[in-house]
Amino acid sequence: MADPWLTIIGIGEDGLAGLSEASRKALARAETVFGGERHLALAGITDRGRPWPVPFDADVVLDCRGRPTAVLASGDPFWHGAGASLAERLEAGEWIAHSAPSTFSLAAARLGWRVESCICVALHAAPFERLVPHLADGARIICLVRDGKAASDLASWLTERGWGASAFRTLSALGGQRERIRSHQADAYAAEPGDLVAVALEARGPNGIPRSSGLADDLFLHDGQITKRPIRALALSALAPRPGERLWDIGAGSGSISVEWALCGGAAIAIEAREDRAANIRSNAAAFGLAHRIAVIVGAAPGATAGLETPDAVFIGGGLDAAMFDAVWSQIAQGTRLVAHAVTLETETLLVELNQRHGGELMRVEIAHAGPLGRYRSWDAARPIVQWSVAR
Repeated sequence: MADPWLTIIGIGEDGLAGLSEASRKALARAETVFGGERHLALAGITDRGRPWPVPFDADVVLDCRGRPTAVLASGDPFWHGAGASLAERLEAGEWIAHSAPSTFSLAAARLGWRVESCICVALHAAPFERLVPHLADGARIICLVRDGKAASDLASWLTERGWGASAFRTLSALGGQRERIRSHQADAYAAEPGDLVAVALEARGPNGIPRSSGLADDLFLHDGQITKRPIRALALSALAPRPGERLWDIGAGSGSISVEWALCGGAAIAIEAREDRAANIRSNAAAFGLAHRIAVIVGAAPGATAGLETPDAVFIGGGLDAAMFDAVWSQIAQGTRLVAHAVTLETETLLVELNQRHGGELMRVEIAHAGPLGRYRSWDAARPIVQWSVAR
């Protein structure tokens, strides 16, 4: 279309004065203008304005298809804004966008921080646990927040977890005449009046989560059914996680494999037959701020895998038999990576046969830890693990 019917406009606290000529022309000719009540007021839109429904619903905009329409959003509509939600539902020629500086960019500019070195997190509609993977001493983090109370709750959350010494700057009305930036320490912060839009942290506290594979077992809630740290590190090395990839974690136990996979930027589907262990997986996913990346299915493979989105990798930590393998193998695509562990002689025999049939790498791992033996110490051997890794 030579003349898109929808214009997506980013607006700042400076209102119409900060908009480009193209944005102002689009607003002038629009029959309907959607936006938050604050955005509509900033643009001086009255009778043609329609506030967003709560919860957000893109269909109200699509109902105007073919007629001149504008959407107002804060700053950059494609960074935690409505832009992408709308564009995904439209053909390329139906819309055009005029973005303004994002809140993240404005905050970094005011503080003199390099945007590319900052971690930018939207917490206005997400749990604070989303920060867990990013918290590290010295990290600079810019967080979008809902309001002053949310900022106060965030300061308390950080303090309870040992990050109370963090520099805690609150920013409001960025880019406008009411702009305000205040500096605090997280453990001394008191809620402020006004409409806060962001918090900028310089984290000070304990060591964050290591980024190497094989996190400590005591970081996970479990009943003893957990792929132990050194074996987990070997499994993840063979699974080779990459950002954006999907894992099937079959017989997930505590979900430790799923958590570490998701920490690498992927998504996981954890399949666990026992509800109590599935509850542990949900708790672990939430504690690491990864509930949005880990789906939990209560059930047993292969029935529980039917109809799931195809994976890039599969981990089978226990319970493998020939029938399960045949079913899973038939469900996955060419090139999918599969890693299976065996602790019993029967499953080990199966893995040997599968290795002969399909190739891949077969490895036997024996690990012993030093422990007391009378007045001395000796080696306590763990059960050996056989690992088979293969590409479909």
